[in-house]
Amino acid sequence: MRADRLMSIMILLQNRGKMTAKELANELEVSDRTIHRDMDALTNAGIPIVSQRGKEGGWHLLDNFRSKLNGLNIDDMKSLFLFPSAELLEDLGLNNLLLDTREKLLAAIPDIYRDEAQAMWERIHIDSSTWRQSKEKKDALNIVQQAVWDSKKLKIHYEQLGGEQKERLIEPLGLVAKGNKWYLVATRNGELRNYRVSRIHHAKVENETFRRPLNFNLATYWEQSKVEFVQNLPKYDVQVEIHTEIINRINFTGKFVKVIKTENPNRDKWIPATLRFNDKQEAIEFILGFASKIKVVSPKDLPEKVVSLATSVIDFYNNE
Repeated sequence: MRADRLMSIMILLQNRGKMTAKELANELEVSDRTIHRDMDALTNAGIPIVSQRGKEGGWHLLDNFRSKLNGLNIDDMKSLFLFPSAELLEDLGLNNLLLDTREKLLAAIPDIYRDEAQAMWERIHIDSSTWRQSKEKKDALNIVQQAVWDSKKLKIHYEQLGGEQKERLIEPLGLVAKGNKWYLVATRNGELRNYRVSRIHHAKVENETFRRPLNFNLATYWEQSKVEFVQNLPKYDVQVEIHTEIINRINFTGKFVKVIKTENPNRDKWIPATLRFNDKQEAIEFILGFASKIKVVSPKDLPEKVVSLATSVIDFYNNE
């Protein structure tokens, strides 16, 4: 793209001092005529480029001039305006700076990039919140954040899955926003662990500092952690036949069930499919919810369990 080439010209002149049109053309793999047109464009954009004629001549930037945001191409520049969700910035106490930061950044970039950067700002908005807001408790987030910045040990009261709270002394390495939820990555007894910030009921920054693990990369670790988490999730697969009337509803309810595969409808308009649940009870309740529109093929004992649950529901309401 031309904008990238113009920036490359400024970087080359800044780093090498002076270059001829032929040297620039060879470096950027364009013609001399293209370089001359680019120089006119840079001059019109207010970049102080001077042409010196003669044997030792060439193009150079005026003394003490430095291009802003060195080395960034047009895609880099656009990405700078893809700010994270305002909700996440608010959690970190940075939301009030969002507009001012964007304005400063827009004013700082070269004119040749400004229009495209402005367009990115106006056309892309990132919102990590859910449709139905269920704001998690993040009372400990500020304290956790302080410990992360200062590399100080952190004493927390952490709620286990069963509701029991336990005291932990940890070494906080970083914060990760997953959707609209915050997770703390920390070491405890030399092992890397993830803590959901909303389950931290009390946190205290200790005076003792710690050394971060060598070569630890937060983003790399988190991606590996996600893969391991998904691989270790419990799973219960069910072979079924789904009536064509509800297949779209099944595909839409991905939060509750994963459709592993589907086949073409048979003569009776039933679609063979494999559904994956977390456990048997979840499968029973889900299948019962679609009444006569889902047939269980296997496991063989599952239809009996569905009937048993349906019977208990009928008995419950008959006795009310």
